[in-house]
Amino acid sequence: MKKKIALVAGGYSGEYVISIGTAQTIEKNLDPERFEVYKIIINAEAWWHETADGGKVNVDKNDFSITVDGRHITFDAVFIAVHGSPGEDGKLQGYLDMLRIPYTTCNSIVSALTFNKSFCNKVVKDHHIVNIANSVVLYKHASYSLGAVFEQLKLPVFVKPNESGSSLGVSKVTAPEQLVGAIEKAFSEDSQVLIEEFIGGRELTIGVYSLKGQVYTLPATEIVSKNEFFDYEAKYTVGVTNEITPAPVDSHISGQLNRKAEAIYQQLNCRGVVRMDFILEEKTNELYFLEVNTMPGQSENSIVPQQVRAAGMDLETFYGNLLDEILAS
Repeated sequence: MKKKIALVAGGYSGEYVISIGTAQTIEKNLDPERFEVYKIIINAEAWWHETADGGKVNVDKNDFSITVDGRHITFDAVFIAVHGSPGEDGKLQGYLDMLRIPYTTCNSIVSALTFNKSFCNKVVKDHHIVNIANSVVLYKHASYSLGAVFEQLKLPVFVKPNESGSSLGVSKVTAPEQLVGAIEKAFSEDSQVLIEEFIGGRELTIGVYSLKGQVYTLPATEIVSKNEFFDYEAKYTVGVTNEITPAPVDSHISGQLNRKAEAIYQQLNCRGVVRMDFILEEKTNELYFLEVNTMPGQSENSIVPQQVRAAGMDLETFYGNLLDEILAS
């Protein structure tokens, strides 16, 4: 019997459109012989099932069910395709946990932790797995001193929302007079701002997933942006970024990257597929941790699908394995 899968997309953040693209790729690559897939779109106003003919069927949030043509449908599992809140910050996971419906991502606690870049950095740093750049966190409704920031950090720095994705609201600051504007830009996206020392080097990103108790890494990707950094435009505009998969690094660096990514995945208690971003520092050839993306982009040309294909797999098998993993738990 086919398993009924809710494919949830949309969300409450500026990543809504990106999420819809992710869901399209996932839906296209879920085996129709094995899975009965229902696309569920959520935003701050409503949750609904999008039917094949473009109709809308409201979701009953009491049990996360829908009624289609008089048929009451509940779900065996949820494939979460929501970037940002509530799909990456643990809120949707907590709701599904209460209903005892399995889902494809990290649990609510891990999702909330990794979504907060500063908290995640502190936890990763405590495990002594990888280097972490020096940073400062500012809060929107608390006073802060630019002098204190410059006492703790040296330019250049990145200023970014502490809880956001897709590089929304991120700035690189190279001169003191740029800092206030960069902070205001980041505060327009979030109530917390992370200011982090710039680490010069090569940007490497790697997919990590688990099956049957074993952690696996995908071939890493090197990101070479024509922009000053891998910002929103570089991520989603064709031709602005060159993404090289597998990354052209020597076996020593590749081995380190795999081991460190696997260790972070295990220490953070991750689940499903995540993508971890690192910088290979140009002077020391040491790896610096940037962040964990617990719902990485899955549009056709996104990094994780590139890495899956580079590993010799197809997306239908990969997504099927992720669902099999949670259905068996």
